[in-house]
Amino acid sequence: MDAQELQRERTQNLWLSLQRKLPPLAKAAILDVKTEVPFERIGGLAVAKDEVLTYACAATHPEVYERWGTFPPSALLLLGQRGTGKTLLAQALATRTGTGFLCVSVPHLVIELLRSGGRLSEWTPTFAQTLSEMPPITVFFNELEFTQTEEMGGRRTDLPQGPVMDFLLEFIDQTIAVQTTLVIGATSHPETLRQAFVMPGRFERIVEVNPVFPDDIVKALLIHAADAEKRAGHPLFDSVDWAAVVRQYRDPAPGDWVRLMHATLRRKARCEAAGEVVTLATTQDLVDEVDRARKARTRLSSTGGGIYL
Repeated sequence: MDAQELQRERTQNLWLSLQRKLPPLAKAAILDVKTEVPFERIGGLAVAKDEVLTYACAATHPEVYERWGTFPPSALLLLGQRGTGKTLLAQALATRTGTGFLCVSVPHLVIELLRSGGRLSEWTPTFAQTLSEMPPITVFFNELEFTQTEEMGGRRTDLPQGPVMDFLLEFIDQTIAVQTTLVIGATSHPETLRQAFVMPGRFERIVEVNPVFPDDIVKALLIHAADAEKRAGHPLFDSVDWAAVVRQYRDPAPGDWVRLMHATLRRKARCEAAGEVVTLATTQDLVDEVDRARKARTRLSSTGGGIYL
C-alpha cells in the first residue's frame, strides 16, 4: 500500500469514527476519498476553472504565493444556477490537489440540526478536530443560501435563522481555520445570500459559474456524448449539429442538457427493446426531446436545474 492509499484509508477511518460520534452531521455530508474529475472533463467555464486552479496552488505550490508576497484566499464561493457545474469544479479542485472530497449539503445540515434539537456545542469542535487529524482535504459547502433551496421546500421564512446562522458561521470558520483544508462554497441564490458569508476570512473570493451560451453547453455535451459512446462500445450519434440543438432552448443549464441527451438515448434503447428498427441519434431526435422537455416544463411552477454530472 503506497503513501496515498494509506492517507485515503486514514481519511476514511476518521470519517467513519465521526459518523459514529455525530450521526446527524454525517447524514448531511458525503466523503469521497479519491475524486477523479480532472478540469479537462468539465465543458467550458474557462474563467471559473482559472479561479479554482489559482486556489489549488495553495496546496500544490504554496511557495509561489510567497514569492509574490501574497497568500491564498481563505475560501472560494461559487455563484451559479443549479446544474452549471459548481460541484464539478469543487471535485476538480480535490482531484488536482490529490485531497479527499467532503461535500456538505448545507440545507440537509440545517434540517438535521433542527431535527436533533441542538447539541451544537459538540458538533463544531468535534468536526474541526476530525479535520485536523485527517490528511489534507477539500470541504465543499453546497447551497449556502439554505432558505431558498428545493431541499427546504422553496423559500422558508419559518426557520430560526439567527441560531442557524450563528451555528453555520462558527462551523465554517472552524473548518477554514484547519490549515490542511481547502474550503469552497456554492449557492444558486446569490441575490439573497447573507453578507456574513462573504466577509474577510470566510468566502472572500467570489467566482461566477456562468456558462457561455451555446459554446460551453456544446462542449459539455460533446464530453458526455463521447462518454456514452465509450460505455456502449460503438457510435451512438449521427453527425449531430449540437449548436443547432442547443439554440432551440436557452433556459436549461448544462446539467439539464446532459439529461436531455440521455433521455434521447433512453428512447432509442426502449425502441430497440420493443423490436423496432433503430438508427443512430440525429439532430432531429435531440430537437424532438428538447420540445418534449419544453412542454413539460411549462407545467411546472418552478423548474430548477439538473445536476451537472
